[in-house]
Amino acid sequence: MQTAWTPPKTGYRLWMEQEGVPIIEGYGVEDVTEIPHRPWARLGGSGAYIDLKGQEGVTGMYVAEIPSGGALNPEKHLYEKLVCILKGRGLTEVWQEGQARQTFEWGEGGLFAPPLNTWHRLVNGGREPVLILAVTTAPLIMDLFRDPSFVLNADYQFKERYGGEEGYFNVGDKRYSRGRSNIWETNFIPDVRTAAVDSAEHKVSGGGITSYEMANNTLVGHISDWPPGRYHKCHYHAAGAILLQLRGTGYTLLWPKEVGTRPYQAGQEDSVVKVDWRPGSVYSPPGGWFHQHFNTGPEPARHLALRPGSQRYPWGFRVAVTRGPEGTLRSLQEGGTMIEYEDEDPEIRKRWEEALRPEGVEPKMPPVVYR
Repeated sequence: MQTAWTPPKTGYRLWMEQEGVPIIEGYGVEDVTEIPHRPWARLGGSGAYIDLKGQEGVTGMYVAEIPSGGALNPEKHLYEKLVCILKGRGLTEVWQEGQARQTFEWGEGGLFAPPLNTWHRLVNGGREPVLILAVTTAPLIMDLFRDPSFVLNADYQFKERYGGEEGYFNVGDKRYSRGRSNIWETNFIPDVRTAAVDSAEHKVSGGGITSYEMANNTLVGHISDWPPGRYHKCHYHAAGAILLQLRGTGYTLLWPKEVGTRPYQAGQEDSVVKVDWRPGSVYSPPGGWFHQHFNTGPEPARHLALRPGSQRYPWGFRVAVTRGPEGTLRSLQEGGTMIEYEDEDPEIRKRWEEALRPEGVEPKMPPVVYR
């Protein structure tokens, strides 16, 4: 007689549960600034974890609030981290044992990455609470070592990543194109809501995308901006990517690639998940799921992606899933993972145009002849 089997919890899941703060789950969160917080003894301030379906044990995410006049506790760790400032202003201190502290200031929209295993502390510099969103590689590291004390207290200094260089957190001016990618090497972005992006017509009609490489991380991302009356081409990639909506209103469609490129024609509408978004929304496409972003509002849409996928320090499994280092920028016909407008399900554009009418927005997509 067989008994029910309960799978063991991962090292990261056990750690999250021991932290004593809420764990928010689902495909997405409508407004990350409104989720409930609890006091966070280890980190300081208050906060909550966010564990979406598409993160799949590759990336972790949390929000933390720093009260007026307060600061988070100093910390260091063997996982990478990207920090985006959702509200407020303040400063960050970064240091290694035996080195001078570096300090840099930030405001709403700031994005930075404390270098791997450096001591760092975030300080509220204003009269209002500060709210941050952090994305990490903690699930991979915690599942590998299964020893939070080691992960949080290792003494090794990764000097090739950070040696205390003066001006390390200045805004970088190295921007270039490599293949079809627009890349910006910078260890600090003052405001992701207004940062310049480069044209990317091959990915989004009328829009732009710029990838950022930060702090010699494997955890990086991109900023995408596109006009009203337009939408992205559909694509899929590996798990772990997190999208934070910075501006605009609209939705994203997601479905497993096994369903095919035309889910409505295939009678698989029930397999399509729709996630509505507005400023403050976060969502995470599951690995190997097609997903497509649609602007339905009268203003340009912009999102910030926080994800694995560095061009300088690639992850082998992600490259394999995307069929090469630029697979998400190449069509299925070219061996990549992107669906050209001519190859998408006609029902997708039809329903999007219907969604524009109540908003009084004119569709501005180029005409399409479906193949």
